[in-house]
Amino acid sequence: MSHPRLLPRPVAARSVPGEFPLDAATTITAPGAPATTAAWLQSALRPATGLPLPVTDEQSESAIVLTLRPELGPEAYRLESGPTGVRIEGGDTGGVFYGCQALLQLLPPRIYRNSRISDERWAVPGAVVEDAPRFGWRGAMLDVARHFLPKREVLRFIDLMAMHRLNTLHLHLTDDQGWRVEIRRFPRLTETGGWRRSSQLGSTIDDLTEDRPHGGYYTQDDIREIVAHAAERGVTVVPEIDVPGHSQAAIAAYPELGVTHEQLEVMTRWGVSPHTLNAEESTIDFFRHVFDEIMALFPSAFIGMGGDECPKDQWKGDPRTQELIAERGLADENALQSWFITRIAAHVAERGRRVFGWDEILEGELPPGVAVASWRGMTGAVTAARRGFDVVSCPDDQVYLDYRQSEHPDEPIPVSVPVTLADAYAFDPVPDGLSDEQAARVLGGQANLWSEHMDTPRMVDYYAFPRLCAVAEALWCGPDQRHFDEFSTRLYDAHLPRLDAIGVEYRPRTGPLPWQTRPGIVGAPATKADHEAHMNRRVAAIRS
Repeated sequence: MSHPRLLPRPVAARSVPGEFPLDAATTITAPGAPATTAAWLQSALRPATGLPLPVTDEQSESAIVLTLRPELGPEAYRLESGPTGVRIEGGDTGGVFYGCQALLQLLPPRIYRNSRISDERWAVPGAVVEDAPRFGWRGAMLDVARHFLPKREVLRFIDLMAMHRLNTLHLHLTDDQGWRVEIRRFPRLTETGGWRRSSQLGSTIDDLTEDRPHGGYYTQDDIREIVAHAAERGVTVVPEIDVPGHSQAAIAAYPELGVTHEQLEVMTRWGVSPHTLNAEESTIDFFRHVFDEIMALFPSAFIGMGGDECPKDQWKGDPRTQELIAERGLADENALQSWFITRIAAHVAERGRRVFGWDEILEGELPPGVAVASWRGMTGAVTAARRGFDVVSCPDDQVYLDYRQSEHPDEPIPVSVPVTLADAYAFDPVPDGLSDEQAARVLGGQANLWSEHMDTPRMVDYYAFPRLCAVAEALWCGPDQRHFDEFSTRLYDAHLPRLDAIGVEYRPRTGPLPWQTRPGIVGAPATKADHEAHMNRRVAAIRS
């Protein structure tokens, strides 16, 4: 039976007699295991315990021992604790780290506080835990384009991901409403594209406007710090530069990238801009340079290029674009978008990386090696897997954490259909109807946090948690290992006190607290039937 304190739920865990007290004699030893993991564990245990916990080469009589055991497999671990000490074995660096995370969860929740707690007796209960993840891609997408999240908050979010064994941060860095990463060759991308003069409040065209500038961006040194911080915690950061749609911020900075070449401002309303990139070779060259700088900053195997929600009206009405379509022997504007994506994908592939895009890219021909994020339900996952492409599942009606959390009348700016804690927990990245070979194309899944209505870190907390806890367990465990009632008990009785200790302002079980509401700002709620009909229309072009 699973140990009641752990989240995500481990494959196997049992209590054993005895305990291991932490005291002034306790050391951390890492024979063959990464020194960075030992140092991280020391830094995690020291503040609340007040103990020195030195990292030593020689094992003492009172030791936490970290070691590699490759036969366990990627990210797998085995933890054994008892009167003689704690031993954590990992199949790789990630496995050792997750064993350390499990160790923290065996201790009282106050271990997550940042100052010494003198009235707590720190002892690890006797336990044997054997664990391994179901999927290799367990992620969260964080949109920092609509509302910029300061670097310190990105680092905190990474820490919370790692606590929940999530290993992929998909960082949405550019959109119509802002460009958030320094590109040294093109400084106006952040000088001009990095801020907007005002922001929409709410979800409808008639909503109010907050006449307050909003902006911010990450320097290249900031990005290096974020990537390194994440890597030490087993998290890969996958950047996304969204093209050829969702690009008004880039066009505002460099008007020659647009179809009309007119001077635009960074978009101040939510939704999709009608302004798309033009299809000139000079624009392809521009973004080759952008992606070169991005790939130099992010060592991830996958590089996101968006490809979603690209309006074709400007292309259809522009004589020059129509001339380019004819010169290239393309059938129509959809084929032109595929041409654009293929050119960027080829450039990325030449540098040993793979393109990662939203499921709209399936509406045309794709080069080999592209991975697809299926967000419009699971149709994209089915279509991509059957066509031989790798898939990351993130269906909006299950794991879009910006959607409203319930039918509660005080949910802040309610968007689309409710995605409840139970909905998030029921998420399975592998859709029905695939063969075993096709199902193997599903790399995993991720939750998506679009930030139109998350204008502060406090609101990110509210929308993300505790639903991200549910998604993390869904991605770690197989469906046969999951039981929502048991998860709920573990979440509310054992895990939320940890989040309290950290200071996460999650949504309470009973509904939003008064300061988590947004009175007077309406949203755009939808019924499940209307939402399903809308999505069926949108995915008609990619249905197999």
